Amino acid sequence: MAKQIMELIVNGTTYEVAVQPWQTLAEVLREELNLTGTKIGCGQGDCGACTVLLEGRSVSSCLTLALECHQRPITTIEGLATSLAQMHPIQEAFVETQAVQCGFCSAGMIMSAKHLLDHNPHPSEAEIRQGLSGNLCHCTGYTKVV
Repeated sequence: MAKQIMELIVNGTTYEVAVQPWQTLAEVLREELNLTGTKIGCGQGDCGACTVLLEGRSVSSCLTLALECHQRPITTIEGLATSLAQMHPIQEAFVETQAVQCGFCSAGMIMSAKHLLDHNPHPSEAEIRQGLSGNLCHCTGYTKVV
């Protein structure tokens, strides 16, 4: 099957890309746009490492076909910080609380936290745990993340 030309709006920039109909958003972000902050962990939507925001909603980019995202705004971890000196407050909080161990899950955790806080600026601990429940970490034990 032939590649299809589409437009992806990622972190405020529009990209014209040629994708195969079966390519996932995670694959296109990493392989075509070189945005490698989005990780592919399980490839089945279970671990949350590939979490991005699609039109402000938290989605597993490993389960989302790239073609479904034509001209729909996407935010990846790279879109949160304007520079290393100017990180997003959630990124700063992860650093300050030492919530990062190996870092593989961090981008997905941060994007899920952003989605949660965008919709509930003052969540309870239970709401935070629920909001991050789709993200798995093998290193931290979640205490510092919460």
